[in-house]
Amino acid sequence: MKRIGVIGIVLRKDKDTALAIQNLLSTFSEIIIGRMGVPDKETGISTISVIVKGTNEQISALCGKLGKLNEVYVKSAVTSFEIEEA
Repeated sequence: MKRIGVIGIVLRKDKDTALAIQNLLSTFSEIIIGRMGVPDKETGISTISVIVKGTNEQISALCGKLGKLNEVYVKSAVTSFEIEEA
């Protein structure tokens, strides 16, 4: 069963880390419904929200890989709403 969830990502301003995040999100693009990034120029911190639709395993895999990146902080929330796969 697939579920809908949101992944919140916070990172410090670092082009290498931002590129690594972009690569991971591209790798998992099949489960991504939408995303929005907001940079805070004052603090050099950026936040990204990613809306996903996938299995618990797929969502956990993406969160786990994001969490291993340097200076990246990740939190996810997955709804209990289940979508039957066609």
